[in-house]
Amino acid sequence: MTETDRSRKSGVALEKTYRFLLWLIPAVEKFPRSQKFLLGDRMQTLALDVQESLIEATYSRTPTPHLLACNLRLEKLRFLFRLAMDLHYLDLARYEFAARAIDEIGRLVGGWLKANRAPAA
Repeated sequence: MTETDRSRKSGVALEKTYRFLLWLIPAVEKFPRSQKFLLGDRMQTLALDVQESLIEATYSRTPTPHLLACNLRLEKLRFLFRLAMDLHYLDLARYEFAARAIDEIGRLVGGWLKANRAPAA
């Protein structure tokens, strides 16, 4: 994978993650006070960790470990959002938005992983 290909893939994933964070941080402010600092903080931290993993993958000669860590964090985020919805801290529309955004980021990361595993032509 060339540097340009890597930048293009990371650029899209990073931008989607950044936009997700712009949505997430104010959304957590609407959680009940007791959960804003427990569940909400955990969700924000994981989302920021996803962004950090993508940045590290972008600038690493071996991005695969960072991308695998990113995938694991995305899966944790999925479960936290499901929990928040089941506890009625998120309405269905916000849950659906988050689920779609996380899924889209996950597909981008998966494609990046697949491209890194492909033999060089």
